[in-house]
Amino acid sequence: MKYMKLEDVMKKYKDEWILAEVLKTDSQTKEPVKLKLLKHSKDRDEVDEAMRKTKAKHLTAFYTGKIPKKGYAFAF
Repeated sequence: MKYMKLEDVMKKYKDEWILAEVLKTDSQTKEPVKLKLLKHSKDRDEVDEAMRKTKAKHLTAFYTGKIPKKGYAFAF
């Protein structure tokens, strides 16, 4: 898989769920800055399944789309 910066993942995989191994964090904020992309998908279940199967130790999973503002609700 690819090694990517967090900003590049956010741009390339807009509105997708991401599973990545954290390779480097910011020394002050501790936020991930360099990632090894393990899985990306519009379907969160696919990312959850990949997470259960991986043996990587330092993982992060997140959504690259907009998060609804507090007080808003939506249904699928």
